[in-house]
Amino acid sequence: MRRHDPRPVLLTGATGFVGAHLYPALVAAGCRVRCGSRSPAEARERQPEREWVELDVERPHTLEPALAGCRAAYFLVHSISGRRDYAQREIDSARDFAAAAAAAGLERIVYLGAVEPAGKPSRHLAARLETGRVLRAGAVSTAELRAAMVIGAGGASWEMVRQLAQRLPLMLLPRWLRNRSQPVLVDDVVLALVAALDLPAGWNGWLDVPGPTVVSHRELLRRIAAAMGYRPPLVDVPVLSPRLSSYWIGLVTSADLALAKELVEGLTSDLLPRGESVWERLPGHRPVELDEAVALALADDAAEGRPPASAAARVQAAVERYLAGPPIEGRPPR
Repeated sequence: MRRHDPRPVLLTGATGFVGAHLYPALVAAGCRVRCGSRSPAEARERQPEREWVELDVERPHTLEPALAGCRAAYFLVHSISGRRDYAQREIDSARDFAAAAAAAGLERIVYLGAVEPAGKPSRHLAARLETGRVLRAGAVSTAELRAAMVIGAGGASWEMVRQLAQRLPLMLLPRWLRNRSQPVLVDDVVLALVAALDLPAGWNGWLDVPGPTVVSHRELLRRIAAAMGYRPPLVDVPVLSPRLSSYWIGLVTSADLALAKELVEGLTSDLLPRGESVWERLPGHRPVELDEAVALALADDAAEGRPPASAAARVQAAVERYLAGPPIEGRPPR
């Protein structure tokens, strides 16, 4: 990335939560970005300053023209739905994408996946992990970054927990909320995604992208509520199963019921880093502490635009600091 290279970087999921935050960061890093969309004409009307191309990973014939001439690609496609086969469709799409990227001569794929849970993964998490394995098994070197909940305005998981913390006069806390994770601010995820382009040619593996704070989901809800000025009573309810909890969440929040079911099922065991952290390779960067991350996300929620100008400015500054320092360290995967 640091050498001049006019070839574009393909950004799949360009209109999604992470993709929308990543685009200005890549531009700040000097990349030419080609954005993929199922409806490029509509996307071009909304954002004519961007380069758009038709791309639907479930329609293999759109992959070759979208990838043509690119040096790297971000695979940020992920859709949870009520369809029983959504997980297999995602894995099949990744296999097609890896093959098309190899045929196009790409140097790297960067994939944002999920942390491997301590227990049996839910269908959602299993699909995320298998997608990473499929991409890494292809001919193009792949950097898989694994994150737990990404904190940021517009993120599905963040919106769900924020609305729960805001709308519940009484918090009923099932046993599974005692499980822990390390939520991470979207700014930090974006920086890690940008830096992944700088890993040495041929590097193929995965790195965790944790936030700096180990916290239970129960404590996370309490902290978010406190940040908004709420202190609802907390009542433990050990008999409330994840499935029943998802119906409750669907009533209280704007989350789609199918989405709520899958996200809650993924919280039934600890989601803690199990491998090497990306921050070990970026010693000049310190990820944002949890309470500050929550405060920033709440401020962004109230701002206009997605991502708001405040978030784009923060990410741009972080990228500039990174570019001014040493590149990401490229030790072989463990």
